[in-house]
Amino acid sequence: MELLLLTAVFIAVAAAAETGPDSAKVVKLPPPTLDGSMSVEKCLAERRSVREYASQPLSLADVSQLLWAAYGVTVPLPNVPGVSGGLKTAPSAGALYPLELYLVAGDVTGLEPGIYRYRPEHHDLILVLAGDRRRALLGAALGQTAVRDAPASLVYSAVFSRNTVKYGTRGRERYVCMDLGHSAENVYLQCGSLGLGTCAIGAFHDDSLRLVVRMPKDEEPLYIMPIGRLPQRKGTGD
Repeated sequence: MELLLLTAVFIAVAAAAETGPDSAKVVKLPPPTLDGSMSVEKCLAERRSVREYASQPLSLADVSQLLWAAYGVTVPLPNVPGVSGGLKTAPSAGALYPLELYLVAGDVTGLEPGIYRYRPEHHDLILVLAGDRRRALLGAALGQTAVRDAPASLVYSAVFSRNTVKYGTRGRERYVCMDLGHSAENVYLQCGSLGLGTCAIGAFHDDSLRLVVRMPKDEEPLYIMPIGRLPQRKGTGD
């Protein structure tokens, strides 16, 4: 079964490669909201992993809010090297910020389907590859249907050298994992406040995921977080 999935992934990626990346396209995201309608305590109490989603699109405002919550800049420091534009919503050892975020968009109102890289310093998206790549992502994720059914997924990677240059082995084995946990929990809580659901997925073929989102050689994949609207609860009418 895994061999079939891997074959499907490489076929899909090879077909996508014919079009090539379109790194010139920039999508400016709307400003994030800094005062939501749900308390942090309520988000914490209701936080759950959600693997099934309603058949409804996300909005560009949803995407903007989620990416900002994950790794957005809160204190701009444009002239400080190595901090990707400033201090962020998630803490990072030594303010080294080793994480990179991609958006695999399939059904987002106001955004063409494609794979995008998030730039925290500009709060925008750079198109990496056009087209709906959710089926390729499904193959890389061992057939977990949440990534196919969600209107969009976040994909996390890390440039470990940003941490190991200062912290050595401890930076790789501990601090990057801490960064990922901080950021992913932010996504969970932001989803809760927006009426969305997500699930942190760590089971995937690393090389296949690298190919699907076109990661540079210095990045290693860490997480997939499919995101969608909560399905209607049976018997509640809401």
